[in-house]
Amino acid sequence: MFERHKGGDAAVLVCLDFNEPDYQDGVDEFVQLVESAGVAPLAVVEGKRARPDPAYFAGSGKVDEIAEVVRAQGAEMVIFNHQLSPAQERNLERRIQCRVLDRTTLILDIFAQRARTAEGKLQVELAQLAHIQTRLIRGWTHLERQKGGIGLRGPGETQLETDRRLIGIRVKRLREQLATAQKQRATQRKARVRRGEFSVSIVGYTNAGKSTLFNALTKAKIYAADQLFATLDTTSRKLFLDAEHSVVVSDTVGFIRNLPHTLVAAFRATLEETIHADLLMHVVDVNHPMREAQIEAVNLVLAEIGAERIPQLMVWNKIDLKDGQPAVEHDEYGKIQAVRVSAMQGQGLDLLRTALVEAMSQPSEDNENT
Repeated sequence: MFERHKGGDAAVLVCLDFNEPDYQDGVDEFVQLVESAGVAPLAVVEGKRARPDPAYFAGSGKVDEIAEVVRAQGAEMVIFNHQLSPAQERNLERRIQCRVLDRTTLILDIFAQRARTAEGKLQVELAQLAHIQTRLIRGWTHLERQKGGIGLRGPGETQLETDRRLIGIRVKRLREQLATAQKQRATQRKARVRRGEFSVSIVGYTNAGKSTLFNALTKAKIYAADQLFATLDTTSRKLFLDAEHSVVVSDTVGFIRNLPHTLVAAFRATLEETIHADLLMHVVDVNHPMREAQIEAVNLVLAEIGAERIPQLMVWNKIDLKDGQPAVEHDEYGKIQAVRVSAMQGQGLDLLRTALVEAMSQPSEDNENT
């Protein structure tokens, strides 16, 4: 199924089917997610269950099967496409005799690799620590000591108490730094509102082509790649639509199914650009077989951050992959509701600019931009 491992991290993947209609697409996406983290998938262990096992998440027989595959493949870790409890993670590690990670830890690791701005790195670390607090990972304290944490350990304290205290101190500091960054962002946003600038946030499922579209429209050079979570940090640029109209466009982190709540919470400061936008450009990979499920996943996260009432313009992207033509779709009242484009080839961008000009003239509800 997979090429032989040639060095670097390698893992056995576990995907259990709980009678989900889009299970196989979820498996394919998980393999891509693992590869995006720089880990080589050696094998996928699958199985059907009615409900998770309280002790191991998978059944006892399935855990034995996983352990056998780990030994046969010489894997260094096992990654579950599910969220595991701390107890399940510990039980599995003891039984399989290798490191076990869950989906949340994997996504956090990808985020840690991709964050570029100071604020993005703060948010990732805060999300990681929130996850660690439930597990109190071994070795956290010695990393703090390497950074000059000598003297933080109190006399008579146990390792667990020290870990908990150090994490608490760091979390408090991170929240203070993020609060400062949030105030700066709010000040910038108020200045834009005073200038009467129309704000547009690009949202969509990860790898739908948001950053490619952002670059094509604004001539920016932010990182864009055919991989999950290529972009984490919000970038804003002024976009001139014609001689009379301009907007501020912001590229944002991509969403994914079963996005951990700790990540949504930690990235709330960045996602505030989305919450306070006048319009959301919802980019969709028009060729993806699960595009409807992806649209639903994005809308669920938008609802979670309080952005569900902001008007959306659908952007059906990657039309070039199926010989599609640029086009505009209207609703029954003649209002533009979707534009078909190829961000990679630059097709349909003129139609998209026209749609944005029209959107600027539409009366909208108060999105609390102040």
